[in-house]
Amino acid sequence: MTDLVHPARALWWLFEPVHAVTYFLPEGRAAFEEAGLHGRLHGYFATRSAPLGAVDAPPVTAAFFNFSPSMVERALPEVWNHASPEEALTARLKASATILEGLLEHVDKEQVELVAETLEQAATRLDCSGRVLAAANAALPRPSGLYERLWQAATVMREHRGDGHVAALVAAGLDGCEALVVRCAMDMRREMLQPLRGWTDAEWEAAADRLVERGWLTAEGTVTELGRIRHQTLEAATDLAAARVWDDYPRTELDRLAAALKPISALCRGRLPINPMGLPDNQ
Repeated sequence: MTDLVHPARALWWLFEPVHAVTYFLPEGRAAFEEAGLHGRLHGYFATRSAPLGAVDAPPVTAAFFNFSPSMVERALPEVWNHASPEEALTARLKASATILEGLLEHVDKEQVELVAETLEQAATRLDCSGRVLAAANAALPRPSGLYERLWQAATVMREHRGDGHVAALVAAGLDGCEALVVRCAMDMRREMLQPLRGWTDAEWEAAADRLVERGWLTAEGTVTELGRIRHQTLEAATDLAAARVWDDYPRTELDRLAAALKPISALCRGRLPINPMGLPDNQ
């Protein structure tokens, strides 16, 4: 890992693709459909929110943050008529095992075990106060299979960071749509993010107008120096919120984890058809 990037962020860049493949690849969708969850919205919202139980839309809208309420409401609570939370949890573990075993077939299992065990140990040390998705995922039973263990540990870690990121966005005064507008003004594509998150053109433009009024964006829609500084501040806050679990690890152990995780992450990243998570291109 480089000293120019916070270790918590550098590790997130590596374990995020391990989590994400389950939701983006056809094998994942097939496992969800077997459980009765047909369509992208039903599969995604049911399986990702399943640790919370058979919840309605409002808590998921709050926890997922940058999805439009109307998109969440198209899936919840109706999905629970097709599959229970327990069935959704089983489906996502089945999907993750199928995908990761196939992707990592040429990776030494001892290396996979090292990554899974290290992330599991880190997950047991997390402080999940104020982090609802992380707490719900951390409370799930430990799977028995190696690839299921790897996926669940990566998921707990990324949901912990994600919960902290939501807190940083809220503290910065951004709502879900505004957060996406800022990011697209910097380095991502509106034509990808907006439909994925379900915001209408009117909602997007209204969010942009609010950001212009507050000095984050110019009238032309580019990010201002103030907006860039504030974005850097909230990203630093996200790193800080995710850092505590790694503080007691010697740098040599963090480098060892990163080295073992990097080829695993690269294989997962190589299968992701899109990158709505904001991962850097060189990872």
